[in-house]
Formats: sequence, structure tokens, C-alpha cells
Amino acid sequence: MAAASPPASRPGSPALAPWEERHLSYDVESFEVPRGREEQWRFTPLRRLRGLHDGTATATASASIEVSEGFGSGADQDAVTEDLGDDARVETVGLDDPRLGDGGIPADRVAAQAWASATEATVVTVTGPRPADRPITVTTTGPGAGNTAWLHLQVRLEPQTEAVVVLDHRGSGTIGANVELVVGDAAQLTLVEVHDWADDAVFVGASHLGIGRDATLRHTSVTLGGDLVRLSPTVNYRAPGGDVELDGLYFADGGQHFEQRLFVDHSIPNCRSRVVYKGALQGVEGNQPAHTVWIGDVLIRKAAEGTDTYELNRNLLLTDSARADSVPNLEIETGEIVGAGHASATGRFDDEQLFYLMARGIPEEQARRLVVRGFFGEVIQKVRVPALRERLEAAIEAELEVVGA
Repeated sequence: MAAASPPASRPGSPALAPWEERHLSYDVESFEVPRGREEQWRFTPLRRLRGLHDGTATATASASIEVSEGFGSGADQDAVTEDLGDDARVETVGLDDPRLGDGGIPADRVAAQAWASATEATVVTVTGPRPADRPITVTTTGPGAGNTAWLHLQVRLEPQTEAVVVLDHRGSGTIGANVELVVGDAAQLTLVEVHDWADDAVFVGASHLGIGRDATLRHTSVTLGGDLVRLSPTVNYRAPGGDVELDGLYFADGGQHFEQRLFVDHSIPNCRSRVVYKGALQGVEGNQPAHTVWIGDVLIRKAAEGTDTYELNRNLLLTDSARADSVPNLEIETGEIVGAGHASATGRFDDEQLFYLMARGIPEEQARRLVVRGFFGEVIQKVRVPALRERLEAAIEAELEVVGA
């Protein structure tokens, strides 16, 4: 279906790469209400979305967004302000701000509803190079148990800048969100997004990643908490030379539904993408099973000569009460590429690894923990914020305590 044009209220937004297969629109009513049979929604338990998808969910409270410098013990708690120094700033703007939409256009009904229902947006702009020891932390807190909120966040790097950003999502409630990452020409953004929601939380978020000429994005997504978390990142290359790495880690317990739906649109020549997502699942016998969904769509269009892309998803089932759906999709419309491939694997503990460790005197329970740590190690080591890396390692240990794995 043909793409929808940005509305007149956003004249400053650049033209997006041509979309041919997906319907894009800011208009909620241009999307049909999902029934569960559509490809976009066939794995999602719609009854658990609390009306985010069908128009019955209305805002009853607000989700808070706080921006600070640093992370953990090194964070400047007094920096929850519109001033982060000479090289960054924070603004609260109306939805008519012409910069909104620079990352991309909603591709499903929940994203369009969140765009229309948010009353304001938070824009974090990096205007100069920031060293890795000065990360920017954006903390999103849910509206509270029983409440619903819509939010809009944009992180943008001006050309030739560099920054490390942490998006820390926490709290209770029901949230529909749009997150835009706009990486200017020759800019470098390293971003870690953590979803550590309370047990009752439902979060449905669309991420729109706009990548400029010779720009670099290193994006790591971590999902640990929440009743239902559905994330839909879309990569939009704006000019040649874009380089994107999407890494993900998710650990689901019994009853949790974690869904990742990625779309990498190679519509521009000479761009690169790498996708590596790893998940672990466990549940207690007799309870509702843990369920994860990973959909990795990569499209290389006719004009995208010189593309270099690869995607990988691996899932580790720690108990019988777990189900992982993994669907990598790769469509290539030109043969003039550097390389393209995908892989997916879902299974239980590697008996050979366990035997190797136990044969060296390591008890079985400890051996299983070592296997899980090693499984996630590739993703965790890419987190450039030491305090956050330690927090994630501790969270994985806590998850393993649930069933004594």
C-alpha cells in the first residue's frame, strides 16, 4: 500500500525512504482495528493490551520523563532540568513541533494512537561530542497501576556529534509510546534501552530510527520486566554510509509476553546493518507459560546496492513452561550487495557444555548458571555504561533464582 504523506502540521520533516509494503500514517482511523489474524498482530494476545489497539484506552494519568547526566551512583540527580551543559539540551514541546516525525511515521494502529493521544513530547538534543563517561539517562516512569498514559520521546544528535544515552523504563500501568532516534550526518549514538517494568505493566512502543549520511547507531535493547512488552523498532536510512547495530536481550518468566518486531529498511545504497537478539525463557509448572516473539524483517530494495546485512536470533528454553517464536525474514531485490544472511535457533541447554563443566567438578546448578551467563555475555559486554552492565548482570542472576536454574 502506498505510504501516507506527513500532514501539513509537520512541514519541516524530511521525506522518508519510499515504503511500498507497509501502510504508514499519523491517522489512527487509517488502520483497521487488529483482530489477531493480521501478520503484524498474530502473535500478540490482544486481550492483554487493555484497549491500546482498539481505541478504548484513554489517558487517565501521565508517564513521567526525567533526564539526568550520568547513570547509577555517578548520576547528577540535580540535572533533571532543561540544561545538560553546552553540548546537550532538553525541551518539552507540543505535537506540532516540526522536528517530530524526523525519525519515521507510525506503521500500526497503536503507534498512530500514541502519536495522536500524547499531549506533549520530550526532545533531547545533543549538540556536541560527549565522552562515554558522561552518558545521558532518560528515565520513564509509568502512570501507576490501573492507569493509562501515552508518551512521545525524541533523542536527536546533530551532525558530527557523539553521545551515550540510556533509556530506563520502569514503573506500573499501561503505556503506548513512540520513541524517535534521529542520528545526524556523521554522528555516533550508542543507546541502551532497558525495560524493567513492574509485574502489572503493559508497554507497546514503536521506535523510529532515522540514520543520516555516514551516521552510526549502536542500539541495545534489554527487556526484563512487565506483564506484556511489545517493541517495534524500524530503521530508516536517509543517505549512504549508515551503519546500524541492533542488539537485544530478553528474559521472560512464566506469564510474561515479550515481543520484538524489527524492520530494517535498506532503501539507500552502501549501508550496513547487524542484528543480534538473544532470549531466555522459564516458567513454573502449572502456571501460564512464558512466551517470547522475535520477528526480524530485513528488506533490501532495488536501489540499495552495496548493502551489507546479517541478523541472528537465539532462544534458550530453561524449563518446559516456555514458548519462543522466532521468524527471521530477508527479502532481496538487487544482487549488487556486499552480503546478506540470517539465522535463528531455539533450544534447551547444550548437554555437551553442561557435561564439560560438570566433568571438571562444577555442580550442575552452577554449571547451568555459567551457561546462561555465557549465552548473554556477547550482548551485555556491548553495554558501555559500567554501572548499568552490573545492574543487568545482577538482574539475570535474580531471574535464575526464580526456578533455581
